[in-house]
Amino acid sequence: MNKSLILKLGAIALLMIVLLIPLLRIGGLIHERQRQRDTVVQEIARSSSYAQLLTGPILVVPYHRKLREWTVNATTHERRLEEREIEGQLFLLPEAFRLDGSLATTLRNRGIYEARLYHADTHISGHFEVPAQFGITTDVADYRFDAPFLSLGISDIRGIRNALALRWAGVDVTFEPGTTTTLLGTGVHAPLPSVSASAGGRFAYEIALKLDGTSQFQVTPVGRDSQVQLASDWPHPSFDGEFLPTDRSVSDAGFRASWQTSFFSTNLAEALDACVVRQSCEEFKGRHFGVSFIDPVDQYLKSERAIKYALLFIALTFAGFFLFEVLRKLAVHPIQYSLVGMALALFYLLLLSLSEHIGFALAYGLSAGACVLLIGFYISHVLHGTARGVGFAAALGALYGLLYGLLSAEDYALLMGSLLLFALLAAVMLLTRRVNWSGFGRSPASGP
Repeated sequence: MNKSLILKLGAIALLMIVLLIPLLRIGGLIHERQRQRDTVVQEIARSSSYAQLLTGPILVVPYHRKLREWTVNATTHERRLEEREIEGQLFLLPEAFRLDGSLATTLRNRGIYEARLYHADTHISGHFEVPAQFGITTDVADYRFDAPFLSLGISDIRGIRNALALRWAGVDVTFEPGTTTTLLGTGVHAPLPSVSASAGGRFAYEIALKLDGTSQFQVTPVGRDSQVQLASDWPHPSFDGEFLPTDRSVSDAGFRASWQTSFFSTNLAEALDACVVRQSCEEFKGRHFGVSFIDPVDQYLKSERAIKYALLFIALTFAGFFLFEVLRKLAVHPIQYSLVGMALALFYLLLLSLSEHIGFALAYGLSAGACVLLIGFYISHVLHGTARGVGFAAALGALYGLLYGLLSAEDYALLMGSLLLFALLAAVMLLTRRVNWSGFGRSPASGP
């Protein structure tokens, strides 16, 4: 192969490797700014309230139980019946659980960073079917029950915005701080003096809860039959958790979603038994669903995706340069390659810095426009012609447009990228089909 061709291709390859250094530094800067943004969001949430998880209501019955055990004296080997008393709690899940919530979102800013908060206005209702003796069927005489209470787990109680009250069987009862049970963690509880162990019965409940949170709102479907309906003004929800909505609608004005589950699908009663008996509560605490208020235009995520195409982008630009050398017999110096490569690398730094202030789409347009104009002006002198510079700038602008299309089409990025590369390869092969590569770099008078 011609030595001039080998040296030229080697110089281009070496230059692309050198350009990886600033690209890697810019990629590290993107991650650093992203971590700083996440830290600020956590600081805002720490000052307000974190993501919220509602678990309950659950009817809790404290009890004392007498246990009789035979013991053997180690010295006399006499057997003796001893009694001791243990304490514990019984947990009863509601027969029906319904939550209707409206979530209004708002932004909190700190410097150039912002966090998305929500204000949830919820109404919780349903009923309990309380069995006689709270479901204890054996050795009933050995049990002594204390006054039961209703517990509602709230993951971050700082978000409670109203004076909570429980309407229980038509009577208003005031909530008190704490769930008084390790099962639910933080939250509130309300005493239920009207619930009798001997009678049992059906008890309806209602709770009006106003709650603030950040980024995510989730619910544990504690009822034998659970129905949850949420509505919000945020048009970009991400439904997550163990169960997806049975019905949902999303528009520019917001979203509405509804979930419906039963004990057959959640297996929550068995998970609760495992939590009480075996002290294994991971399964019970993991049975929840809800919505996350994601930002679809995350400038750091899109900048990170854009820089993944940087080397390919530079390679295509250098390939265009090289085609001009081959087809127009114009010599382009490696220094000129490197200056254009640095301009292409600085595009990503401009994109990152501008997107933090004016949004990703506008930042992309301004950064791409600045680079296209700068490189077009420079190329018009390198290639000795304004028309050539304009043509090269137009092709570069088209590449930036295609890159933006790749960034926007998340589901079809691989397909679009594959088709683009195939089309570019076909164009190069078509344009160079008659090039004599063996004679590249030789003057017409030189021999073989």
